[in-house]
Amino acid sequence: MMSYEIIGITVLWLFLYGYLIVASVDFGAGFYAYYAKVAKKDHIINQLISRYLSPVWEVTNVFFVFFFVGIVGFFPDSAYYYGTALLVPGSIAIILLAIRGSFYAFENYGSKKSNLYMFLYGATGLLIPASLSIALTLSEGGFIFEENGKVSLDYFALFTSPYSWSVVFLAIVSVLFISASFLTFYAARANDLEALKLVRKYALFWATPTIIAALTTFIALGQHNERHYQNMFDYWWMFGLSVGFFLIAMWLIYEGKRYGLAFISVMLQFFFAFFGYGVSHFPYILDPYITVYENATHESTGIALIIVFIAGLFLLVPSLILLMRLFLFDADYVKGKK
Repeated sequence: MMSYEIIGITVLWLFLYGYLIVASVDFGAGFYAYYAKVAKKDHIINQLISRYLSPVWEVTNVFFVFFFVGIVGFFPDSAYYYGTALLVPGSIAIILLAIRGSFYAFENYGSKKSNLYMFLYGATGLLIPASLSIALTLSEGGFIFEENGKVSLDYFALFTSPYSWSVVFLAIVSVLFISASFLTFYAARANDLEALKLVRKYALFWATPTIIAALTTFIALGQHNERHYQNMFDYWWMFGLSVGFFLIAMWLIYEGKRYGLAFISVMLQFFFAFFGYGVSHFPYILDPYITVYENATHESTGIALIIVFIAGLFLLVPSLILLMRLFLFDADYVKGKK
């Protein structure tokens, strides 16, 4: 029987994976909207992007809020270590999220279109995942230190680490690839051939940097955390499945058919890679200070949190499905007839 610690971290990892997919589509769409405006192609895809963002932007961060509350509630020590170390990068991420939220307000309710807000919208689409990815970098150890009861972050080691920059690069290109893959499916669903041609080109372009970034991060991890690097070989089949689904997605997009299945393949690609990374990092949440077993909350509290978050998962997922059926997958809405 699985322990409550394993169930808890698995549920939290599912929430984080959900945020990875939903937020990537959102963040990447912001960058593409700004890039299209600069390249004088905004008349091709910006209406498509706007139709997607209008019903979903308010629920994008729900997955992240669940994960954040859950990780602090289930592993209280994470607030002590990460809260201190991530004060600066975390504050930057919050400011960027606030800027992004203000763009939505001005875009939907403002009378004028602002080039400044469009630039900030595009820039935050890359800067937010870059800043949030620092948490995964720190979890590998070697950056956070505790001396005399004080937690400190070695900024010099962080900014000069090849592994740190490889994770940032991977986060950015993954966002652009996931988003382009979804927009390709969405454009096909809308029967918008001009937009489809453009976003399909984006998806094919960012596929190669995504794989290169993944390999670079894997190599850099071997130089930074030998234990985690070796553990990943024990779960080679998960990463093998990830590569397999990537190839399926690329073949379908290249052939120009079944874009929905192609995006599902992209989701499965990142699912197996993300969970392969997580299970090979086990039992550490922050190496070497926080582990799943030693730093989990009391069993009764943990079980209560698990029940609440599983209930939240069963509430959130059907709500998203309903939202998609009403808007994203409604033929008339997608085609701009509603």
